[in-house]
Amino acid sequence: METIVFLDHGTIPAHISLPRPAFCHQWHQYEATTPSQVVERLQHATIVITNKVILDSQVLAQLPQLKFIAIAATGTNNIDLDYCRSHNIKVANIQGYATRSVPEHVIAMIFALKRNLAGYQQDIRNGEWQHQQQFCFFTHPITDVAGSTLGIIGNGSLGQAVATLAQAIGMNILFAEHAGATQCRDGYHPFEQVLREADIVSLHCPLTSTTHNMIAASQLALMKPNAILINTSRGGLINEQALVDALLSGQIAAAGIDVFIEEPAPTTNPLIAHSCLSNLILTPHVAWGSDSAIQTLVNQLIDNINSFHQGTHKNQL
Repeated sequence: METIVFLDHGTIPAHISLPRPAFCHQWHQYEATTPSQVVERLQHATIVITNKVILDSQVLAQLPQLKFIAIAATGTNNIDLDYCRSHNIKVANIQGYATRSVPEHVIAMIFALKRNLAGYQQDIRNGEWQHQQQFCFFTHPITDVAGSTLGIIGNGSLGQAVATLAQAIGMNILFAEHAGATQCRDGYHPFEQVLREADIVSLHCPLTSTTHNMIAASQLALMKPNAILINTSRGGLINEQALVDALLSGQIAAAGIDVFIEEPAPTTNPLIAHSCLSNLILTPHVAWGSDSAIQTLVNQLIDNINSFHQGTHKNQL
């Protein structure tokens, strides 16, 4: 009988139906698990489910019964995949489940920032309308989304889905080649050229050693002063202090950020400390989280576990 432990069940909303695997098993779940609790909770586990709990080589070496890691997300940077491969621990992730939810979140951020919705809401709260004594007032620029150029960094399923939705509302698309690449693949444009030409830059790539701090001060300096930066991918792709500096100085116009280097983001995080800025929209890593997307995720999660038990290895890495 398999023993299945879900380390951070609290990442799944309570109203989402989570099915159970089709085979005989013992099921244990915890709303959250701290690093000091991981080994104890997994001592008898043969299958572990984790969304964001880190399973590095030091932890995995203490879990001799573990056979399968079911990641309840797409990202794999919390798992030591090299250790798993060398010790015959199978790993599977979730794929293609948020191709509606994430693009809609990106487009919502673009519209909100291009039309300065947060700025106008702040002004109304502060009594600016009554002060202006007109039927309307224009304290922030309002620019069109249609006709603007969207630079997309990352051409996977999410990047492609964002491009499709953006094109439907009249945006022009530039896909960026990898930073530092000497040649461009068909359909791609040099990384720095995309930063220079795009009115909006949206990030949709994994966090790796080569993409860490991919957008820092020197990259922000290349962007237009009216440009918008959107990140719904991974927090470590952007140097957060450099982004705040660029927003405060007017180097770029605005940013929409859904992901942070540390989550939950501490109050000392520079983005959180400047969350009152009208040209900065922050959301708590929820771009992926429409009800339909989460239901698709949990269904696929259990499918991956069933597949491992059957030996068919769905979505294994």
